[in-house]
Order: sequence, then structure tokens, then C-alpha cells
Amino acid sequence: MSRAAPAGPAGRVAAVVAILLCLLWLAATPAAAQGGPRFPALSGRVVDQAGLLSPAREAEIATRLEALERDTTAQVVVVTVRDLQGYPIEDYGYRLGRAWGIGQAGEDNGVLLLVAPNERKVRIEVGYGLEPVLTDALSTLIIHNRILPAFREGYFERGILDGVTAIEEQLRRAELR
Repeated sequence: MSRAAPAGPAGRVAAVVAILLCLLWLAATPAAAQGGPRFPALSGRVVDQAGLLSPAREAEIATRLEALERDTTAQVVVVTVRDLQGYPIEDYGYRLGRAWGIGQAGEDNGVLLLVAPNERKVRIEVGYGLEPVLTDALSTLIIHNRILPAFREGYFERGILDGVTAIEEQLRRAELR
């Protein structure tokens, strides 16, 4: 035998309260999600959360980026993520760069090479201080001509390395110091 809600005003009040509590809970859920994405910890010049790089390749890239920073002051970080948590890659990359504070204080000379393989997205996020050197157009060319061809063949390591090489060549060519 099923139990029905009490008839009359008390039953209606209980139903209205239950509905209001459900609506309040549903309204609060998106607000909590608007706090932003959860980022991996910044653990070095290469953060390979998606596991696309071998330890040897990761160490090689980190060494190259360390030398690039020493020579030019530009800070470049390669990050691979499992997913973008429903955010557009542009928004995720911008927020990640801000959260990590990539680039020298006052110079805004940071670059993120962001790869999200599950969503098939790649972005080069450039700090304002480097935008004249590593423009949006050049970043797009690097992605389309240097990174994506290797990715399409399933060679993520090679694509990332080719992207890092292209970024490094451009920053060194600009003689930033």
C-alpha cells in the first residue's frame, strides 16, 4: 500500500516547500560551476596531465624551455589536459595562464601551448607582452602547419615538439632581451 501526501493545506505547503527546495538546489548548482575550471598544478615547464609525452621527451622539452627563458626571459609552458571541463579552449587557456601567472611580472611575456586531445583542441595562448612577436595569425599557422599534421597521424609527441620548436624559433628570432 502506498502512502499519499496528506490532503489539505498542510499537504500543499509541504509540496510547495519541496519544489522550492529542489529549485533552489538546481539554481545553486550552475552558480558553483561558474567558479571556473579546476586546473592541474603547475609542476614545471611541462605539465602532461593527458600523458602524451614520454619522460625523456618531457625532460627534453623542459630543458629547452628553461634555456629559452634564460636567453629571452619569455616563459613558455606546455600543458596537456584530459579535458577542458566544458569550457571553450580559448577561455580555459586564458584562465589557466592567469591562474598560473605565466610570464614575468610586469612583462606579461608568457606563452602556453595547450593540448586537449580528447576534445581534439590545441591553442597557443600568448601574453600581451609577446603578442607583437607571436601574433594570433602566427600561432594559428604554427598549430595548422607544425602541430596538427603530426597529431593527425597519431604522433602527439612529435606534434608538441614541433610546436615548441616553432615557438622557440620565433621568440629567439625576435631577440627579446
